Amino acid sequence: MAEINTTSLVDVMLVLFVIFLVTAPLLTHKVPLDLPREQGAAEQPDPERHTLAIDAAGHYYWDDAPLPAAEIEPRLARLAGQNPERPLDLRIDEATDYRYISAVLAAAQRNGLTRLSFVVEVQ
Repeated sequence: MAEINTTSLVDVMLVLFVIFLVTAPLLTHKVPLDLPREQGAAEQPDPERHTLAIDAAGHYYWDDAPLPAAEIEPRLARLAGQNPERPLDLRIDEATDYRYISAVLAAAQRNGLTRLSFVVEVQ
């Protein structure tokens, strides 16, 4: 017999095709979740926690008060001198150049601040 027997190949391909047809809908199944919204009293501000905000133009704000760029390093040094474990929130606009962010992160690292968190507002 000079021909290749393709019957077994066709059988295997049909079995694989049936398995694919059965499992494909299971992979795209989504479980609907209805998560509860936060309700209740507004969170009280922590006097130990400070916020450093950077807007899209590269202006800095310490606890919502304008802060010159030259004052960032001394302010972070004072914060680290009081308590290096004190939390600092970074609130950064999505259009901010990374050079402003990296300057703050480098200053925080030089002064030994270890608890930085990025604050994101979800709309």
